[in-house]
Amino acid sequence: MADSVTEELRSDILGGVFMPGERLIELQLSERYDCGRAAVREALVQLESEGLVERQANRGAIVRRVSIAEAIEITEARSALESLIAARATRRATDDDKTELKEIVADMRDAVANDDAVRYSNLNLQLHHKLRTMSQHRVANEMVENLRNRAVQNQYRLSLMPGRQAVSLEQHAAIVDAVVAADEEAAAAAMTTHLSSVIDVLSQWGDAR
Repeated sequence: MADSVTEELRSDILGGVFMPGERLIELQLSERYDCGRAAVREALVQLESEGLVERQANRGAIVRRVSIAEAIEITEARSALESLIAARATRRATDDDKTELKEIVADMRDAVANDDAVRYSNLNLQLHHKLRTMSQHRVANEMVENLRNRAVQNQYRLSLMPGRQAVSLEQHAAIVDAVVAADEEAAAAAMTTHLSSVIDVLSQWGDAR
């Protein structure tokens, strides 16, 4: 039961049902997920360890806010891990994998052409997930998933920036081109370039505050 509640609450936080800074009241969560408060408390402890929830003395739990400075550090860590993943995915890519990656990029182009930010954001997640699956690097995959979840609020803001999708699209296309060409070094470099671009934008947000 606790595992199920954890999964549902995690999904709701990542999906924006509960916003950063919002209080997570045990009784209300117990009613929402049709479970006992003990299961809710276990879920909150687990999600605190994942960086999604913050429990405060005498105040209960809230959805954790991620500062720009922390988001930059998260992206720096992701860059090291996802560059490794891109190289490993290139090494292990099958013809079917390459076809699927090219189809995702084609769908991303269509989303950009139609100014569909939500669809583009979902395809972005799909492409990164595909690369992680292809890499078959369990430890790196788990670490990246945790890092992405912790910074999801800033990732969504990024996807809504005017002109950002077009820039991101070409960066993702470069990653896929390198994978298709079986060039591990180029795939890792293209991933580093992409995430360095994300860091640049986050830094600009920080400077603007």
